[in-house]
Amino acid sequence: MNMFVAFLASSIPLAIPLLYGSTGEIITEKAGHLNLGIPGIMYVGAISGVIGSFLYENACAAAATALNPILAVLIPLLCCVAGSVLMGLIYSFMTVTLRVNQNVTGLALTTFGIGIGNFFGGSLIKLVDSDMPSIALTKTSGFFRTSLPFADDLGWFGEIFLKHD
Repeated sequence: MNMFVAFLASSIPLAIPLLYGSTGEIITEKAGHLNLGIPGIMYVGAISGVIGSFLYENACAAAATALNPILAVLIPLLCCVAGSVLMGLIYSFMTVTLRVNQNVTGLALTTFGIGIGNFFGGSLIKLVDSDMPSIALTKTSGFFRTSLPFADDLGWFGEIFLKHD
């Protein structure tokens, strides 16, 4: 039973971004567009959020100031939205205004988005002075961790929502 609870606890957070992407694609298809570029758009949004968080965390570390919890959440969120909106505008400009093939444009945006994400992710890793090539956003991620106060009352189902360190 513990293995099942651990599986649910790890699968739900991993499935939420896919749920958002598929819901957006359903709405887009209702409008008559087949956007195959959604993975690329999500990838650019994600790396934009990581870049915003990385730059804010490093700016606070360089100035020896504590992170503001509101800015630590708001800056990555706004950067993520800005990156995704930019990619969405590229798709809509090409398919609606220029009348380019939707399938080709979507697949090109997916390839472009993953390439941009890998390039900038690799560039951030080079900025970190560490023996292990990784980006550690531990201070920022601490503001995103919460546990629901009512999870104790849900029994085994509440184990999914509790914070696991």
